[in-house]
Amino acid sequence: MTIAIVPKTSLYEIDYLLWIQETVDKLKVRDFDHLDIENLIEEIESLGISQKKEVRNRLRVLLEHLVKRIYIDMPDCFEGWENTIRTQRNDIKDELVDMPSLKRFWDEFFDRAWQRALLDVRGEYAKKGYQFPDTWQFNHDIDSMLNVDFWLF
Repeated sequence: MTIAIVPKTSLYEIDYLLWIQETVDKLKVRDFDHLDIENLIEEIESLGISQKKEVRNRLRVLLEHLVKRIYIDMPDCFEGWENTIRTQRNDIKDELVDMPSLKRFWDEFFDRAWQRALLDVRGEYAKKGYQFPDTWQFNHDIDSMLNVDFWLF
């Protein structure tokens, strides 16, 4: 069987950075007739997707460390978990300040992040006998998740 190798033909495929620079230059001079519209649309769409993934992944890490801090009695690890909690909270706050429209996806982010976090933490600590609830036992609104020290309850 012969496999044909199709050569890259567009600047987008050949040199992505150069494609970006040329696209920006064309936009600045309003040369809309010579824009690579299809790839430009694809790139703009992917920006929104990547921002959503960024918040969801940070929320997953936040939840993993909150679960550890709340349910695992390992005082030597508390400081590290709390540092990660602060970092993720601050980074999520920054993302939401920069892109406030991401807030409307919070419940979706939370549900997916919780399932992943729970799976990861259970996998990491199951053999040590730790048990974790199937559902988040506290408020999961944005303000609570980014400010409440749940382990103090």
